Amino acid sequence: MSTVHKSIDVAVPVTTAYNQWTQFESFPHFMDGVETITQTDDTHNHWIVNVGGVKREFDTQITEQIPDSVIAWKSTGGDTGGHEGRVTFAAQGPDHTRVDIALDWTPDGVIEKVGAAINIDQRQVDASAEQFKSFIEERGAATGEYRGSVSDGSVN
Repeated sequence: MSTVHKSIDVAVPVTTAYNQWTQFESFPHFMDGVETITQTDDTHNHWIVNVGGVKREFDTQITEQIPDSVIAWKSTGGDTGGHEGRVTFAAQGPDHTRVDIALDWTPDGVIEKVGAAINIDQRQVDASAEQFKSFIEERGAATGEYRGSVSDGSVN
């Protein structure tokens, strides 16, 4: 299993940062390697990614979601041997937020295993975090929002 982690401070209120992260279909605007994400319902998404020339298509389920605090997900099928992530949001004042990103995934095949070994996945997450920061700070507002709560994969 490969694990990557990145914390980044963004100059927007916690609600703005969190609301943007709930807009999964906007991820290709700031997340390297993500071609498309289609949200199929409140807790399920279909991803198409292309990382280092390796294209993957998989489905995820949101397992936990608490407004202005956390969004967590796991893969449920497709071209991934296991993918899960957790993003937390912590106010650092009225107009600043720390976004903490943690991803676990199982590299498959020689290219992915070599990429993980030389930290290409970490560099990609680092770059995506910086792009998220630029995206949300330049806009100053989220492109949308979802304020529902999810626990154990079910909307509350």
